[in-house]
Amino acid sequence: MNQFMNTISSINPADKDAVQRAKKHIDNLTKPLGSLGKLEEIAAKFSGITGEVFNKVSKRNIIVMCSDNGICEEGVSSADQIITKVMTEGIPEMKTGVGVLASFANAELTVVDVGVKGKINNPKVINRKVNEGTANMAKGPAMTREEAIKAIEVGIEITDKLCSEGCDLFGTGEMGIGNTSTSAAVIASLLGVDIEELVGKGVGLTEEQFKNKKNVLKKALKINNPNKEDVIDVISKVGGFDIAGMCGCFLSAAKNKKPIVIDGVISCAAALCAYILKPECKDYMFTSHKSDEKAVNYVFNYIRLEPILYLDMRLGEGSGCPLAFNVIEAALYVVNNMATFNDIGIGEESKDKLVDIREEN
Repeated sequence: MNQFMNTISSINPADKDAVQRAKKHIDNLTKPLGSLGKLEEIAAKFSGITGEVFNKVSKRNIIVMCSDNGICEEGVSSADQIITKVMTEGIPEMKTGVGVLASFANAELTVVDVGVKGKINNPKVINRKVNEGTANMAKGPAMTREEAIKAIEVGIEITDKLCSEGCDLFGTGEMGIGNTSTSAAVIASLLGVDIEELVGKGVGLTEEQFKNKKNVLKKALKINNPNKEDVIDVISKVGGFDIAGMCGCFLSAAKNKKPIVIDGVISCAAALCAYILKPECKDYMFTSHKSDEKAVNYVFNYIRLEPILYLDMRLGEGSGCPLAFNVIEAALYVVNNMATFNDIGIGEESKDKLVDIREEN
């Protein structure tokens, strides 16, 4: 509990002066004003995180939180729950979706068992199991309040350690059958939105199964009645250990002044939790893609973030993060390498004459 509270109290806003210095430099690059769109916004935001105008990434890491969900007992997923364990053991081998894309982006994976049922038989998976999956939230709370905080602290500890080892760009991922259900329940609770508006089909559900999923989630929310003013209450009653763990990752990244990327809907739920706990976390968050799950729109609108990419992806695992890494690093490369008007011999007087032309373009 102390670690959790100390982390929140240690989070400060990004360096707004550095953002303005970066914007001034970007506006002096040899291009029409604003013509690189979101790349300019990304680079300036990154400067706010580091305090420097010129930046580059040395070490990238995607943290994948893995956990089972008791709500699977209610038939909310088309996949067998054993898939969580099988995939958790396989992700570190870099052959799943997130692994292949991470390799492409020269990023490492940190795979954490924060609540998978059964023993994981891969030494590359970090064992920080809080419990053997959550309880069935359709019958009562998914976990205790103490377990929710413990899972958040797992994320804090893992990310703190990676920061101390020189990681300077993070992604968030997960593995857990049934976690689109927990994510929808968490987002619905925190934002006060009808679950009907948020819940998605996931992968492979029939119309009958989809109807059951919505009814089960309505039941879970009614039974638990989570307090939207209390993030820990919401996580403990209708969340998952993976969501709590990723929430801790976002909090730690903000505390350590490191950029961290949101993946899909489960990662969005965790980002929302971190943002409500400490709104300054937003200064350190980057989006990756717009997931096919409806709930992400509500989260992005609430936090006031826009997705970088629109790729109709719905894999999860953190698979959108390495793609965003490439875009973020491209933005930094532009700032570091593109010529300014001063570089090509155009002084202030001559440059002023170009302003109208640049703005027209």
